[in-house]
Amino acid sequence: MALDARQVLAGFLTLTMFAMLANMIKRDHFDANHSEANNVKTSEHNLVTLRRGSNGPWKEDGLELKPCWTKPASEEAQQSEGFVTFSLTNGPEYHVSQIADAVIVARYLGATLVLPDVRGSRPGDKSNFEDIYDADKFVESLNGVVRVAKYQPTEQSARNLAVVRVPNRITEDYIAEHIEPIFRTKGNIRLATYFPSVNMRKIEQKSNINSVACLAMFGVLELQSEVHEVVNSMVERLKTLSRKSDGQFIAVDLRVEILGKKGCQGMKSCYSPQEIALFLRNIGFDKDTTVYLTQSRWDSSLDALKDFFPKIYTKESIMPVDKKAKFLNSEASELEKVIDFYICSQSDVFVPAISGLFYANVAGKRIASGKTQILVPANIPGSSAPAADFLSPYVSKKNHLAYSCFC
Repeated sequence: MALDARQVLAGFLTLTMFAMLANMIKRDHFDANHSEANNVKTSEHNLVTLRRGSNGPWKEDGLELKPCWTKPASEEAQQSEGFVTFSLTNGPEYHVSQIADAVIVARYLGATLVLPDVRGSRPGDKSNFEDIYDADKFVESLNGVVRVAKYQPTEQSARNLAVVRVPNRITEDYIAEHIEPIFRTKGNIRLATYFPSVNMRKIEQKSNINSVACLAMFGVLELQSEVHEVVNSMVERLKTLSRKSDGQFIAVDLRVEILGKKGCQGMKSCYSPQEIALFLRNIGFDKDTTVYLTQSRWDSSLDALKDFFPKIYTKESIMPVDKKAKFLNSEASELEKVIDFYICSQSDVFVPAISGLFYANVAGKRIASGKTQILVPANIPGSSAPAADFLSPYVSKKNHLAYSCFC
């Protein structure tokens, strides 16, 4: 059948249009990929970048830092026959500092350090070190630095044990003047560390004692296996509950019983549940954000926070059922504090509603592991503000002790 000129022309135009459309689709697809590749390439050069697909001001973790201290050499010639004993008290934020001071003192005196027990705030609340921490790791890490005995010899009576109060971040001069004379006289001492202030300042000059302090604060303390597994299971549970934010969650150190104490009165060093809710909302976190609170049991004052962020959890709501009897009973206060400390150290964002040593030592662990999104609350005058404006000075100014110990 013969085709007239109009049919031929129509067919030609149709084929031409299909060809043009195919080229347009191909070009658009390439341009989109090229643009996406450029965006990825650009983000790779940023130190901290937004995670793709996230709702809120989430940031990628930085690189985990490496220890830049040198393990001190053994000083066998200076060893003595005496012992240094001490207890870990008041929670894990104090434990790391108490251990550092005890190790420094024992090494200076050439004494044997006795593995400490762990004591809670209530009378009779006492645990063995290995109930919470890995004793073998502790001893192994200090090998060649200071001798460690798991138990004090029975012949060392309390009568020969002088109790000595020592300030946190102890110096060699202080040991020489105030501790060594007592040790040489009595032969054995028991340390009780006190904290005149929260001192986590960066060390400007390297020294042997600073290497010992870095090792003792960041290199010797690990959780024993059961506690470690409980913490990990709770962190994984929080990630599972955070599907809408790519498994990311916030940990807030907010304990109702602390808010009413004298230390939270006067200057603005503590923030209420409602203030924390407004802060998180105003810096860009939405209602689907998962929030973990260090508050042990639910309190009605937390309802104001839950109104803004329904996905809010405490230990009792996410701990494995078979572990609650052991870890949440009235005599397990130290275990609860330890769980909070390590979850706050591993969360994607940490918000300290209460200033103090918990905040300072959690910050140290986070800095070492590259988890530097630590946001310090403030009352925001307007309706919104960039989260970066509230980055902890420990991070923004790099003035935390951890920056002296890690590179």
